Amino acid sequence: MKSAILALAISGASAYVAPQTKVSGSALAASKEEVVALAEANPDFLGQAIGFWDPLGALDTNFWGLGNEGTIGYLRHAEIKHGRVAMAAFLGYLAGSTELDSPEKKARGRLAEINNGRLAMLGIFSILSEAGAGSVPALQGLIPAYDGNVMIPFSGDFSIFS
Repeated sequence: MKSAILALAISGASAYVAPQTKVSGSALAASKEEVVALAEANPDFLGQAIGFWDPLGALDTNFWGLGNEGTIGYLRHAEIKHGRVAMAAFLGYLAGSTELDSPEKKARGRLAEINNGRLAMLGIFSILSEAGAGSVPALQGLIPAYDGNVMIPFSGDFSIFS
């Protein structure tokens, strides 16, 4: 029993030891010659027609002092990352353009949204008209007078009931 507890206590201690990491570069890093050979070995029509194509000379640059192989690894990593973002964006576009509701339900929702917007505009107009000339009897004396300063319409007093 004691030996089992001791074994369990010792085995848990290895969880607190940092794993050994390799100092080598990225698995995506390669030399320019390897990239050119990979592009020319592409068996499909487009690969055979174009071969290696680097019009900006990006493989000859040195990003952030990474060296040529590190730069190639960085560019490959960025291409994979941006490809994943583009695929997620396309899925979001498909989800947004899919008709999940019936046209009648969508029309009712659109009408309710328009009516709510119109009511909000009427409320704003009534507050502004009461602040100017006192033309809304229900709001008489509740809204402070408008001073004409568009940046601070109620003289810095942001409370309605003051």
